Amino acid sequence: MTGKKKIALFDLDHTLIPIDSDYEWGEFTIALGWCDSTEFKRRNAEFFEHYRAGTLDIHDYVRFATQAIRKQGAANSAAAHGRFMREVVQKAITPQAQALVDGHRAAGDELVIVTATNEFVTRPIAEAFGVKELIAVELERDAQGCLSGEIRGTPSAREGKVTRVEQWLAARNLAWDDVETTFYTDSLNDLALMEKATHPVATNPDERLRALAAERGWRILELFI
Repeated sequence: MTGKKKIALFDLDHTLIPIDSDYEWGEFTIALGWCDSTEFKRRNAEFFEHYRAGTLDIHDYVRFATQAIRKQGAANSAAAHGRFMREVVQKAITPQAQALVDGHRAAGDELVIVTATNEFVTRPIAEAFGVKELIAVELERDAQGCLSGEIRGTPSAREGKVTRVEQWLAARNLAWDDVETTFYTDSLNDLALMEKATHPVATNPDERLRALAAERGWRILELFI
């Protein structure tokens, strides 16, 4: 591996933070009175179960998840997200998770968060960890710069994470053979990227990933006890 560029790839939800940021943002918008509580909670929980089962239609979900911020507009949404960071996310960033990121930074590794959650929700969270490189679901905007509810390009979910990381590498004139990658994730949804990584690490893994990691001899890391 000597001479290869080292890259640390991190899933976000339930990996670096012990919450699902997209789900919690939805709950936060309910508290703000931005949407109907009963209907939103029902659909949000339904989408979350589909995600856990690996059957989520991410395009349908993103249309749903961005309804409130599209209605509220950029300024109100940004201000609310600032509160969300202070009241929810900052409390979920543990010293252990920050130390994991900082350890890779100290070792000279390139740091990249790769998440199936959209860029609006996750960009400030990546910044809170001190990670500049974020591969997230990118949101389409219309000619006026307003969110349309659609996804731009390939969504960074399931096999799409491999595609997006490959695009990120190619933009830097790199390919898989040029890099040594460590990838941390909690979910079997990320199996495709785990199989591409040099060092896959099952982090706070769900039951299915824990069983597979044990079978394949992958490292298992418990950040949240």
